[in-house]
Amino acid sequence: MFPWLKSFICLFILLNVVSNVLSIKCWNCRSNNDPKCADPFDNSTVPITDCVQEKGLAHLPGLRPSMCRKIRQKVNGEWRYFRDCAYLGEVGIQGDERFCLMRTGTYNIFIEYCTCNSKDGCNTSSLISPLPLLTFLSLICIYFRSS
Repeated sequence: MFPWLKSFICLFILLNVVSNVLSIKCWNCRSNNDPKCADPFDNSTVPITDCVQEKGLAHLPGLRPSMCRKIRQKVNGEWRYFRDCAYLGEVGIQGDERFCLMRTGTYNIFIEYCTCNSKDGCNTSSLISPLPLLTFLSLICIYFRSS
């Protein structure tokens, strides 16, 4: 009854997969501006940023952010936290997001650098939302009812 429905379903799947894979949303804050950015993290006042909307960096032309990062930094005994989209880096340690890179420097400086890309915010909703799946299942039901 609907010969165009198969093409529509394929296009729908393709567009949802591509849009979800090519974009990630990350929390964007600094603890010196918002204390809720520190750990334990309270995202009630922190904006989440769609990294596709980032302008890019002048010193990295053509490179787009594809990950989220969290930096925990201790300088002279004071902890600072930064959360943002990440342009470079490796996810976790050898691809395991549970582990972060740690560096210690001179003058009482410690940095922990965490990078992830498995889900939006790296600690909240999943990268693939249930809405496209529900829509797809509805289309399948319509297709098989009309056959």
